[in-house]
This record gives sequence, structure tokens and C-alpha cells, in this order.
Amino acid sequence: MVREPAVAGRFYEGERRALARDVGRLLAAGGEPEPVRAIGVVAPHAGYVYSGGVAGAVYRRAVVPSRVIVLGPNHTGLGERAALWTGQAWRTPLGDVPVDPALTASLAGGLVTADARAHAREHSLEVQVPFLQVVRPDVAIAALCLGPLDFDECAELGRTVAAAARAAGALVVASSDMSHYIPAAEAREKDRRAIDRILALDAEGLHRTVRREGITMCGVIPATVMLVAARELGATGAELVRYAHSGQVSGDDDAVVGYAGVVVT
Repeated sequence: MVREPAVAGRFYEGERRALARDVGRLLAAGGEPEPVRAIGVVAPHAGYVYSGGVAGAVYRRAVVPSRVIVLGPNHTGLGERAALWTGQAWRTPLGDVPVDPALTASLAGGLVTADARAHAREHSLEVQVPFLQVVRPDVAIAALCLGPLDFDECAELGRTVAAAARAAGALVVASSDMSHYIPAAEAREKDRRAIDRILALDAEGLHRTVRREGITMCGVIPATVMLVAARELGATGAELVRYAHSGQVSGDDDAVVGYAGVVVT
């Protein structure tokens, strides 16, 4: 079973050459920073015209290994709370990315259920895949779509992700945008509180801060799980590689969406 693209032609170019050109441009923008061996990253998932520059900065900064675990939030509400894709591949206009069967199997059980419904129309994981294809043409992935989880559940799942990533030498990608549809100045202030918890590698603090302060960070669960996994894997630091918001493209600062790119090492 191949997961067909749901947002090609809308969130990113639907034609192969145009998409390759766009991703290459987004990766090349901003110079050539020294790549670092990352344990996990936070990367945004809006349309490339808005958040692609931040995503490009993340994938330019982090060394991407041949195996990647992608964690994304469930925007549609369909399917299980921790839904694992168990098909053969993910398709984009650039071609098919194989799903690693051993890595995928190592995530199954406990909270995690094989479930294609949660993935069928979800964009948060899909928009990461073209970047992975370009920076690492031999990449294979495992994909988890995550709904509401309390912190103890995030911690349990984070330990599972850590064990799977350790065995496979995998990078853990947490797909998330930040504040939604508030004035740009307010978004920066609120997003900074969440970003500070990420940079401190404080998974529980991130989960608590976002809930307590009403920060509309859609991927707080994937980011929390990634941070738990990263600490299990020995993470010692994190870097904010870029922050932006949609108003910088649209010209409308009254109701923006924020985007943060973070690399955990």
C-alpha cells in the first residue's frame, strides 16, 4: 500500500521539476552553515511559500541519516491517537519514499496502533517528505500521526521512539507550526515561551506551558515526544535555526501563523 499525496499542488508544487526546484532553492537559501549530527528536529508544515524557508533552514543544518522517524499532529481528527503507517511507501511528485519495515515494527504496540485513516488526508507529515527526499535520496521513514496525549503518554511513547531511533540510527522529526491566527507581536511573545522550553530540552515544561498559556502550537505532542526521545538518546543542547511568521509573506501582521525550526544535538 502506497500513501498517495494529499496536498501536492496546494501546499507545495505538484509537478516533479517544479517541486525539485523549489525544495533546492529553500535548502540553498541563507548560505551554507556547517551541518550538525542531530538527534531530533522541529520543522514546520505549512505551505512552502510561508514556512518552507524555515523548514529548509532545518534540513540544511541537520545531517539527515538514511532512516527517519516522522511525528506529526493529527489535524483531521480521523483515526487513532497514535496512528502508525504500515504501508510500503509514501509518494510525492519526486517519487516514492520507502517505509522501513523494521523501524516501523519497532514503534508498534502500547499506545501505537496501525491505522491508515489518520494519515489519509493529513498534511503535517507529508510536507516533510520532499525535503527528506532531496537531502537524502536513499531515505526510508517510519510515520506516526499523533492526536491528544497527556504528558505521561508522551513520555511512554518518547521512550519507545528513542529505542527505535537508537537501534536504527534514525533522526526524529517533529512536525509543528507555532501560534495560529493572532497578531505577529503576540505570536512572537507566546512562541518564545514554547521555544524556550524546547531549547531547554524540557519536554514536560513544553507540554505544560503550551496548555497553561493557550499557545496554539499544533504539533506540541510530536515535539514533546521528540524531546523525551532526545533526552533518552543523550541530547545536550538545541539550536533555534530560524523563526518566521506568515505575515512576512502575506503582509498581514494581524493574524499570523508562527514557524520555528529547531535542531537538537
